[in-house]
Amino acid sequence: MRSVEVRVLGQSYSIKTDENEEYIRSLAQYVDEKLKEIYSVAPNVSQTKATVMAAFGIADELFKLRMEQQDMDRMIEEKTKILSGLID
Repeated sequence: MRSVEVRVLGQSYSIKTDENEEYIRSLAQYVDEKLKEIYSVAPNVSQTKATVMAAFGIADELFKLRMEQQDMDRMIEEKTKILSGLID
């Protein structure tokens, strides 16, 4: 495990990880952008509230993508059954 230094909202963080350094930097940049979006709309919000709002936004994106993936998996499964029936 190694440390990767990243910056979010001007603050430095040391992330211990086995992941690719560029990947970790991309994650930090994404979080930084989400926080900046919140501050652009609500500049006086506390850092804690901004962080929670960003976390909810990111969690929302994740859940929606998971649902899309599940829908795609179901569709692929249905199509595979149809195609299997045609081959048999």
